[in-house]
Amino acid sequence: MIAPDSFKAFAPEETQRILHHLQQPAVFMNMTCGWPVLHWTAEHLSECLGDKLVRFRLGRKDETKTPLFETQCSYVEAKLEHFLNWTRDHAGRDVGPFCEYPISAYWAYADYKYIAMLFEDQPSMFEDVKWSEFGFEGRDGKESTLWIGTQGANTPCHLDSYGCNLVLQVHGRKRWHLFPPEDTVHLYPTRIPYEESSVFSQVDVLHPDPQRFPAFQGARAHVVTLQPGQVLYVPRHWWHYVESVDPITVSVNSWIELEVDHIARVSEAVTKAVVCALKSAPSDDNADNWLNPTEEGVGSHDENMQYLNLAVRSSAQQQRSLCHRKHTQNERDARPVKRDSRGEIRKHCDMRGESVPFRVPFGPHLIPVHCRQEDPPETRGLTTKDVRPSRDCEVKSLEDCTARSNALQRTELASAVNPSVTQCRQCESADTKSQNNSEDYEEPTDTTITTNGLLECLVHPDVIALVTGLLLERHTGSSRTSAPSSLCNSPSLSNM
Repeated sequence: MIAPDSFKAFAPEETQRILHHLQQPAVFMNMTCGWPVLHWTAEHLSECLGDKLVRFRLGRKDETKTPLFETQCSYVEAKLEHFLNWTRDHAGRDVGPFCEYPISAYWAYADYKYIAMLFEDQPSMFEDVKWSEFGFEGRDGKESTLWIGTQGANTPCHLDSYGCNLVLQVHGRKRWHLFPPEDTVHLYPTRIPYEESSVFSQVDVLHPDPQRFPAFQGARAHVVTLQPGQVLYVPRHWWHYVESVDPITVSVNSWIELEVDHIARVSEAVTKAVVCALKSAPSDDNADNWLNPTEEGVGSHDENMQYLNLAVRSSAQQQRSLCHRKHTQNERDARPVKRDSRGEIRKHCDMRGESVPFRVPFGPHLIPVHCRQEDPPETRGLTTKDVRPSRDCEVKSLEDCTARSNALQRTELASAVNPSVTQCRQCESADTKSQNNSEDYEEPTDTTITTNGLLECLVHPDVIALVTGLLLERHTGSSRTSAPSSLCNSPSLSNM
């Protein structure tokens, strides 16, 4: 009989296959049983780190209807013991530099802490995280980051240009608000503050300003509250806003590239060259704090151009490899093949010779994060906090989960095949709005174009995708259609 703490929902090889087929966020249940990292409470980590100083980001709890970017936060370096004393709000306890920030008005976040650097003198801590059980051989906590926050601590809504994320919730709960890549047009992307590989949203997704960002009402939020022991998979290019729900939360994040996207790297190199060139130029309106604290510094224009050329060459090499692979595949397809009783070519077969197309095994051990707008009335508002990771799990059957997923895929496919329906509705809405507002139109009082205003247009994901396609067409012979379409799904640039 298998011991409860050794039960794993999926074998490493099966998990890898699932990750390569997942197209939406999903929560893995019953995959971290027995991982020592689940004992990493803030108290335990305080004992391990002792007098080591950790940098915390602090933000006010005020609602301003604008994102609180990392460039606008306060920062302190303190021991975890100071942090714990501060959160407990006990008079007379040593809270170190937190003394200037009342806990009633501020939240604190030790974010993006590389475990390899935090525990460089305690390498045995790396082994407490076992990403190898997700099919990443040899991968442990050394390649991960640690996040410790108080209630209300948050990460501004953004998307990651490279790779995907596996997030293990260790202690407390975090709520994730996720938006698909197609919603980029509704999220008003910006590259100021600048951080390589991160595109931020100008919208406070919890308290949006409908006057400034009317298109946000078309965004489709997928919301899930992550529980201790659960692992969230965030696909590449999915927008996400993360907030801590409980008084203290601890999580471990592993950023992974299932397959290197060289075109995305060209796009980032173009963005970096443009942003750094304009923001490094002295001018009256260039005095803002535009570089995200996670960035190490600003490279020279020559360095940025060298980076761009390396990215273009890598993309060209990838294109040649793909062409060679396709040519080899065509030759292989020309060989004699096995056919079934009807004379049709057999696909991948199981041991019995039957076709076995892969289906993501949604069910009690893998929960899809659905869009709130698409949930049926009886389940709307439910998150994985309503699902127990034990054997008496309250989730619906595998058939129900699969049917629901297939229905969602059919809806998305219909929209993709016949986008004119959606566009017509958008046009009708825009026409009605134009008629209603034509009499109330007022000439803008300030028509001055600032450096940041210019950058919002120049490095908008749609524009960068077009420039990337042109560069690759000119220097590698690739078609412009090979530009990263996942970041340019809007029908126009009207919402820049």
